[in-house]
Amino acid sequence: MRHRKAGRKLGRNTNQRKMLLRNLAVSLIEHGSIVTTKAKAKELRRYVEKIITKVKHEDQSHAQRLVFKKLQNKEAVKKLFKEYRESFIDRPGGYTRIYLLGNRPGDAAEMAKISLILKGEVVVEEEPVVEEEVKEEVKEETKEEVKEEAPKKKRGRKPKAEKKEEEKSEAEEVKEEKEDKE
Repeated sequence: MRHRKAGRKLGRNTNQRKMLLRNLAVSLIEHGSIVTTKAKAKELRRYVEKIITKVKHEDQSHAQRLVFKKLQNKEAVKKLFKEYRESFIDRPGGYTRIYLLGNRPGDAAEMAKISLILKGEVVVEEEPVVEEEVKEEVKEETKEEVKEEAPKKKRGRKPKAEKKEEEKSEAEEVKEEKEDKE
């Protein structure tokens, strides 16, 4: 039983799991966001947030050694301390964001995009005003098109009596046309 055991195994042994998280963390720091499975993204969030918290400490030389111990990548450590440190210094936590992307076509694994939340980054939500304007324009165009087209007759079921009368009248017209031709 796994009572009170934190973390996910991710189908790997301990050393493989450590290397996987290290490589994912380095990629996340280098690129700012990566696409991976939902379980890996959630586990990576735990790993990266602890590292970024160490980056915020005042004693930078010691913090750099601690972070390098986890990442084993000089470029990633430099980028964390020179570029990202300013963004995270005022933030009390929650340095990453996970977006769910749906299932992967090949094996239906749940995919997610994990990205760093930087200070200058502004979260832009879609404004419904823009969508309403577009919808209004579309409605106006469709109204104009409808006005230009002739109205169509509605097709409905007619009672059998009316159908028989129409058939009789059509048959009479055909007979009259034949007589006129002769």
